[in-house]
Order: sequence, then C-alpha cells, then structure tokens
Amino acid sequence: MKLLLHICCAPCLIEPHQALKDKFSLTGFFYNPNIHPEGEFNNRFMALRNYTKDIKLETIYPIFDTQEFFDNIENNLDKPKRCQLCWRMRLEKTAFYARVNNFEYFSTTLLVSRYQDHELLREIAEEVSNKVNIKFYYQDFRPKFKEAYNKAKIKGLYLQKYCGCIYSNEEKNQKKCN
Repeated sequence: MKLLLHICCAPCLIEPHQALKDKFSLTGFFYNPNIHPEGEFNNRFMALRNYTKDIKLETIYPIFDTQEFFDNIENNLDKPKRCQLCWRMRLEKTAFYARVNNFEYFSTTLLVSRYQDHELLREIAEEVSNKVNIKFYYQDFRPKFKEAYNKAKIKGLYLQKYCGCIYSNEEKNQKKCN
C-alpha cells in the first residue's frame, strides 16, 4: 500500500516515519508555501533533504511559491481561520498529488504536533479525503512528540521556533517583547 505523507518539517517527520515505514510504501511530500521568510524555508528544506537522505525516504518537493499561501488565506489573517485555510491548502495539494500518482492513502506529519488543533486538523483532512476521493490515514502521533523532539536535537536537525507563516512569526516576536 502506498501512502503520500505531507511533511511540514524534518523534526515532525521522525515519529510518523518510524510508525508508518513498515505499514506502507512511503513517499514524502514537502509542500509548505506558508513558510516565511525564504531563509526560514531554506533552513527547513535543507534539514529535510539531509534527513530524508539519511533515512532513504523518497520525497517530492513541489515549487515553493508563497503567493499560493497568501491567495488561499485571502484576508483571513487571524487564528484559527488562517490556520484552517493553510492546513486545507496543504492537505488538498497532497491529496490531489496522491490521487493523480496512484497512491492509496495520504497523511500528514502535522498530526505529531501538540501545538496544532488536532481534532480540527483531522476533520479537515477527512473532508479533503472525501472531496478528492482518496483515503486519509489517521494516526495520533502526539504521544511521541517529546521523544521525537529530543531525537531531532540529538541529530542536530534544524528546530524552528514558529509554525512557519509570517503571521505566526510576528506573533512569536510580539510575545518576546511583552
């Protein structure tokens, strides 16, 4: 069975890869036009390229175009609407790619993060699954979040400080100033 795994970053790939590699023929899909600025994208991209090379995971890297993110969120700059639109955009692109390229399933490493609205993310993924007509594979990877984070530190993987978008970076910076 083939599964296309949307990957948000190298540290979040650790646990899903461990959990899924023996169940599926896995391929990664690094589609994240939300990441800003370009230097941040490059840090995450290089960390993932190096890590997927080490674990021998074939990974697809669609063209990076931040305009896709801005077009999708339109004027919805506040959480949680912005996040919902961003998740949907990335999951739809993953699901469409999976369907066109004969994968049976798609999933996402976003399911490892304790910082995401897990139930809403799952709901969106299941809606996308129905829309695109491809199966969504659900697994709660959060119990291993801290362990994966520690492994990422030991491996020297780039550890980002915010979800990726310009707005979450600004929010992070505002919290520092307060």
